[in-house]
Amino acid sequence: MIALNIICLRLVRWTGWLLLPVVLAFLATGYAMSGRYGLGVLASERAALTLHKLMHAPLAVLVVAHVVPSLYLAMFRWGWIKHRSGA
Repeated sequence: MIALNIICLRLVRWTGWLLLPVVLAFLATGYAMSGRYGLGVLASERAALTLHKLMHAPLAVLVVAHVVPSLYLAMFRWGWIKHRSGA
């Protein structure tokens, strides 16, 4: 496995684990804002909205950092991207 593939694989794994709590918190604050499923007790509507808005940038960065290497590895696996031989 070439070095770029190893780096991409590690990046996909790390960002996947980092995305898990961020997405769960994003959903929790969204439902806390609307008061659905009893999650309104977690925070006031204003606090939930503030936290929800603060999570947009980290969520977008993590999604891009997760999807781009995943797509590269998938295309490499499918044969759309070939390993270059030589220098």
